[in-house]
Amino acid sequence: MQQQDHLFFVLIFIGTKANKNRNDPAKQGFPSPWQHGSKLVRSFRAPHFEAKAGELVALTGPSGCGKSTLLNLISGLRRSEKGEVVVSGVDLKNLTPAELDRHRGANCGMIFQTFHLLAPFTATENVALGLRFGARNHKNPNKRAVEVLKRVGLGDRLDARPDQLSVGQRQRVAIARAIAGDAPILLADEPTGALDPQTGWEIFSLLKEIAEEDNRTLLLVTHDPSMAKKMPKSFDCSELVGSAKNILGEEVSEL
Repeated sequence: MQQQDHLFFVLIFIGTKANKNRNDPAKQGFPSPWQHGSKLVRSFRAPHFEAKAGELVALTGPSGCGKSTLLNLISGLRRSEKGEVVVSGVDLKNLTPAELDRHRGANCGMIFQTFHLLAPFTATENVALGLRFGARNHKNPNKRAVEVLKRVGLGDRLDARPDQLSVGQRQRVAIARAIAGDAPILLADEPTGALDPQTGWEIFSLLKEIAEEDNRTLLLVTHDPSMAKKMPKSFDCSELVGSAKNILGEEVSEL
């Protein structure tokens, strides 16, 4: 895979002012609120955060502190109102929705806790579909799907559907799908959260090995301190969430 210099610089302030559309978050330009402890949060900010090509970074902190939001900002699934989210010299805030789609397809391989596999399709088909509709065009998606499935240890399960696979095997399919398009950035949002400890460590080791071998940037959200310690770099996200107030500046105790 061609090596590139992927540098993130994130300085984000979201949802800090009230306006007349206070009863309609969609019209306010605010992100949807999320839970942080017992508070309803509409404010998120990130200090200077960066990750260079080939860096492996653990994102840590309590539930609701903004770890997933940070990944969503880098992938373009969530927009910032202020500040910058720069990937390879491009500020994502300036991109159109279509350009953000291309950014995700070309630059980001995403791995989730819940796999997001399509039930009617085989492991090979699940991986190949992403190549057919993604930003990176492969002349032979099925061939590439078989290659990456073999790499993640599923060479003997190519024709199995998700319901015929173990939970750990499903996550391996999801990893294969994320790496198939040669995306230089892997965004893993608690990829071991639904797995038993042994399988979780196997998946963690596989992700880390692939990122190191391919010089990919890996940003991995984890609640496991022992896994975080195995990563060369970690970033504590506990300070990402701003004041837990609604748009009127009032404390909110319940969703």
